[in-house]
Amino acid sequence: MKLHLVDGTFEIFRAYYGADGATAPDGREVGATRGLLRSLWALLHTPGVTHVAVAFDTVIESFRNDLFAGYKTGAGIEPDLWAQFPLAEEAAAALGLVVWPMIEFEADDAIATGAVRWVDDVEQVVICSPDKDFGQIVRSDRIVLLDRIRNTLIDESGVEAKFGVGPASIPDYLALVGDTADGIPGVPKWGAKSAAAVLARWGAIEAIPSDPARWEVPVRGAARLSESLEENRGPAALYRQLATLRTDVPLPQTLPDLRWTGVDRQRLSTLCTRLGDTRFLERVG
Repeated sequence: MKLHLVDGTFEIFRAYYGADGATAPDGREVGATRGLLRSLWALLHTPGVTHVAVAFDTVIESFRNDLFAGYKTGAGIEPDLWAQFPLAEEAAAALGLVVWPMIEFEADDAIATGAVRWVDDVEQVVICSPDKDFGQIVRSDRIVLLDRIRNTLIDESGVEAKFGVGPASIPDYLALVGDTADGIPGVPKWGAKSAAAVLARWGAIEAIPSDPARWEVPVRGAARLSESLEENRGPAALYRQLATLRTDVPLPQTLPDLRWTGVDRQRLSTLCTRLGDTRFLERVG
């Protein structure tokens, strides 16, 4: 038995920018929600998919915005996309899926919590997202990432091949390099190659010696990088905290609750009528 945990926020963004637009009978743009329905339906009919939950950022802001003013917000999201966030949650629920709507935490935190909580109870946890933040949750081949766009699985060796560091060092890597998607600026002068080389040897930011002569790895511009790190160890610690996924989200379900038993027929019919999407109802049958 496998457990599939879906990054619903990523899915609705992917549907908005990858699917055709569509207008509901009331004039609203609903193309992304229609695309999400089809994407989740396809996942549910993939062999081996039995237990599923979908997490959404009901609001983009979280506790991290209280820690750092520059952290990502909902500013700049297309209004037609933003307006479909509630519809996306409705769509997942109408398909009969467990939905985790996040407000204080982020969708990533809910998924990380579920993965860690149930990894020992299933054959494999499959996190359906290519988001690099999830690299820190990967465990051998027990917790893996599924990039549904490219149809590729990333296990622990895949994380190391992609980033040059193991899962435990991913928050430190993101703290040094930065993450523009999340508003994490990173430490000046540090890039992917330098961060990977140093962290592959030392594992964590606090373990990196202050004297670059003791780094024990060849890094171009080590003195310059060391000076920048020493000037920014405080911010770097904060950036790592921002990049570290929480695994203590209070999820009320048990693992058996996540077994998919079919769509909520009445709810799905009502939703598809509002979306003007009778073709999807015909597909469901």
